[in-house]
Amino acid sequence: MPQFISKAQPPLEFIPQRLTPWVVETVRFLLPIWMPWRLSVTSVDAEKLEILVKQYQEFQAGKSRFLMAFRHPSTNDPFAMSYMLWRLVPKEARQAGIRFKRPTYSHFMYDRGIPLWAGQFVSWLFPRLGGTPILRGKADRVGLRAARDLFANSPYPIAISPEGGTNEHNELVSPLEPGVAQLGFWCIEDLLKANRTESVYIVPLRIRYRYVSPPWKAVKELLGQLEAQMDLTGEVAPPQLLEEPATDVLYGRVLRLGECLLAEMEQFYSKYYHLLRPAVDPVPYDPADRNAKLAFQLKQQLDIALQASESYFGLTAKGNLVDRCRRLEQAGFDRIYRQDLEKLTPLERGMADWLAQEASLRIGHMRMVERLTMVSGNYILAKPSGDRFAEIVLLLWKIMTYIQGGDPHSPPKLGAQSLKLTISDPISVTERWPAYSANRQGARKAVDELTQSIQVALEELNEIEP
Repeated sequence: MPQFISKAQPPLEFIPQRLTPWVVETVRFLLPIWMPWRLSVTSVDAEKLEILVKQYQEFQAGKSRFLMAFRHPSTNDPFAMSYMLWRLVPKEARQAGIRFKRPTYSHFMYDRGIPLWAGQFVSWLFPRLGGTPILRGKADRVGLRAARDLFANSPYPIAISPEGGTNEHNELVSPLEPGVAQLGFWCIEDLLKANRTESVYIVPLRIRYRYVSPPWKAVKELLGQLEAQMDLTGEVAPPQLLEEPATDVLYGRVLRLGECLLAEMEQFYSKYYHLLRPAVDPVPYDPADRNAKLAFQLKQQLDIALQASESYFGLTAKGNLVDRCRRLEQAGFDRIYRQDLEKLTPLERGMADWLAQEASLRIGHMRMVERLTMVSGNYILAKPSGDRFAEIVLLLWKIMTYIQGGDPHSPPKLGAQSLKLTISDPISVTERWPAYSANRQGARKAVDELTQSIQVALEELNEIEP
């Protein structure tokens, strides 16, 4: 079963950033060794670095402030961003004859919950690399205030993923959260209060990993291991969905594994939580289309898994799956990380421990859903590449490993990868300020429109072939 917390904990304290140059330089020195050794990333390249060179130049000249809004397909992305900013950007500047006043460091925002699974070393390291934490799922005023101050006043820019968390897909952009756009307008507001005239920009960035060679053999071996865990044997009839016979058979195995996993989930939640997947009439797909059926029923099952948590916490199912996950996470944290521990009697403390244990288990349903929210019915079908097969099979591995109590954050390596970063043209927040500052309705509309502009920019970057 998933790892759970056995006792109520003190509240999660805010960890202030304390960017430390010697720590940054140590990590910068180790990155070329660390990335191929631990991440299997053997090459790193970036396109349109001149955009960031210009942004840093104007930033250091006091002409502008900027935020890097990066795609977040993997937990390896902080290393990708760091390599680009600490090594590739300075190299590009030197080639252009540009000298910066200070190093191209950057602050970044991270989920306060990461150190809970990544370990205490991360609690020490992230602040010294310039990281500032945020509690997801609620209005974290302390975290937002810190990020806002860094954006407007730090000698370094800031990087944030507008997708929120990782989505496990290199070629699929999640719906964006509005926080990045809002920070952009807050930055202008803070600059105006200080009688400063810098322009404010948001720079979209794509991060994409690709296998140096298609990892077909490794994918088949990992798929075989997952099939063995579910006692799936025998040949699979090709579903006749892909033109290439070998990949069609492989996709048939992926479909079978997904269908069996979904059947196990349905039985689990119906038998032990008394939550049944609703019968929908008419069915919004061709009954003969296994792929569409699996995708549709998966969304229904994810809804049921969230209900298992929501019913316990007394929450209503409002918003999309991501919104519901964030509310559940915060509800769980409120019962695990208590503000009142020192005031409790021994008996009350025992009851608090009970609540923490059950809350952590209920959050487990949400963690499983988190990993599956971006699964679609046509990701592989639209482009049956070795990379997309690998992403989906690794996603299935993470789900099954998590359910069995293993570490889903340490997936098997399927082969060497290359890393490509692509920078988009900056989006001016300053130009949108008049609409934002007109009235409340204008502010909401401006935030929505800026968020949509970032979404479009990231999706356009995603269409560019590496």
